[in-house]
Amino acid sequence: MKNASSSLFTKSIQESRQLMDVALGREAADLAVVNARLLNVYTGEVLEDYAVCTKGRWIAYVGASPDGAIAETTQIIDAQGCPLIPGLIDGHTHIAWMYTAAEFLKHVIPGGTTTIITEAMETFPIAGYDGVLDFLNSCKDQPVKIFATVPAMISISKKTRGISTDAVCQLLKRDDILGLGESYWQAVLQDPDAILPIFRQAQLFGKTLEGHSAGATANKLAAYVAAGISSCHEPITAEEVLDRLRLGLTVMIREGSIRRDLQAISRIKESGISFRRLSLVTDGIEPKDLLEKGYMEYVVQKAIDCGFEPVAAIRMATLNIAEHFSIDNFVGGIAPGRFADMLILPDLKIIKPRYVISNGRLVARDGRLLVSPRIHQFTEKSRKSVALPRELKPSDFSVSAKTGNPKAVIRMIELITDLVTRETKETLTAAADEIQADLDRDILKVAAIDRTHFPGKMFTGFIKGFNLKAGAIASSGAWDTSDIVVVGTNSADMATAANRILALQGGAVVCSRGDILAEIALPIMGIISELPMKDLAAKLDSLNTAISQLGVSLKNPLLTLITLTGAAIPYLRICEEGLVNLKDGRTLGLFID
Repeated sequence: MKNASSSLFTKSIQESRQLMDVALGREAADLAVVNARLLNVYTGEVLEDYAVCTKGRWIAYVGASPDGAIAETTQIIDAQGCPLIPGLIDGHTHIAWMYTAAEFLKHVIPGGTTTIITEAMETFPIAGYDGVLDFLNSCKDQPVKIFATVPAMISISKKTRGISTDAVCQLLKRDDILGLGESYWQAVLQDPDAILPIFRQAQLFGKTLEGHSAGATANKLAAYVAAGISSCHEPITAEEVLDRLRLGLTVMIREGSIRRDLQAISRIKESGISFRRLSLVTDGIEPKDLLEKGYMEYVVQKAIDCGFEPVAAIRMATLNIAEHFSIDNFVGGIAPGRFADMLILPDLKIIKPRYVISNGRLVARDGRLLVSPRIHQFTEKSRKSVALPRELKPSDFSVSAKTGNPKAVIRMIELITDLVTRETKETLTAAADEIQADLDRDILKVAAIDRTHFPGKMFTGFIKGFNLKAGAIASSGAWDTSDIVVVGTNSADMATAANRILALQGGAVVCSRGDILAEIALPIMGIISELPMKDLAAKLDSLNTAISQLGVSLKNPLLTLITLTGAAIPYLRICEEGLVNLKDGRTLGLFID
């Protein structure tokens, strides 16, 4: 890794001497895997009857003749002729949403993921630099390695837009930070003066610039890549993947809870191109999917099932992504001097590890966790992130009509898919000088309420296409902002839902006629639960059931709700300042003359 000089990546002189002595047979290995069919991801070979010897966290020897390295003190694992592959890597995910790192890892480690690169973007708009540190500390000293990227802080809200040069530099100095997180292309092209200086700082530290180019084509895509962007996880077709590969990007094929693109993109096999700049990522996974499907082992298995050769599929979740982040001298392959991260599989085509070794330790066997993740105690500041000055009243959500005008043409958000929106204009009627929602036309109220920077500042607008027939839904986990976002059929239930989030100090809430129908407490920064994964999945099921019983048929209504504030998905969004058009970045009001 470029500029890596800290203890995570650097061996002590004593460690290096020990590794050399083990390789030469002068000192006993701590652990040895023998009788393995070793997948060499560097050459694409499968090498028969190989052994791997480790000392501490590191691999000391790889070959057919371990000689004196194996002694009575060495822990021996007999692979019995089964394949030995590198530990899997997820190169782009979002841990800081819904669950703690410790709870997440309980369900990740048995499947063979030994390195994770996560965004930290969710924490910064809420808790700033201190919140990012608290989150990073929760990821440290775990049985597997968790790295992160610096939040680029592209937001539709002015108060959470941007990150100071000092904060960026302090984070980039850390060896657990590998790059600058995903920077949405529209914002980069619209406001280069604000964003390019941050790009330059990341490049000066030798870190990557992670991309998000959904919808960018031709000249706009070229301009975005010219700014220094090195990757993109947003392509959804083989053609989009090829366009980006041809421009030198690393393309991350996404197969997670937000989108599952692997099946469609697998047509890229027909192109005859090299897959060495392709990788597999999740882009985040929800509790139910994690419990039912698994993690990166599921993604690699699906790639094989979609027709990718096993060696290529495994490379896309090991060496390829390690090379992208310039950490391939340490992870991504089985070779001397690398971290001892290895999986023993029943077959190269069956990604179901019998043994999982991470940092030289046996951490899981036959799907059973052997080493518990470390539980982190978050700061009191991280637990007090909802700072509304008072409980909200129904009148706070009223939209006043213009004097003497019983009707008004209103600019509003319209859902055209679960996540994509557009601007539409509708004429609404006023009653008692207040513009009303119109359930017959599926027009609801939507509000964004700042809970951190200017607590209580809010904007109420209208949304079409949510299909809620009664009540309100609210969440404190709104993308790219520090807002609570709430959709409702009436102001009273919207106030009830928002006030319940205040009482919980973060969460997601469904209510109707003043009654709380379902809720999930998210007490850490308003975005993270402390529940066990099974309980969290059950709570989410209850929440979605309650929402569907109120008429909503969206696939993932909570995701639809929290993305209404996001700066990444086209194209009309909402924050506490108003409606924002992502095409030009302008903040807009409700009324159209």
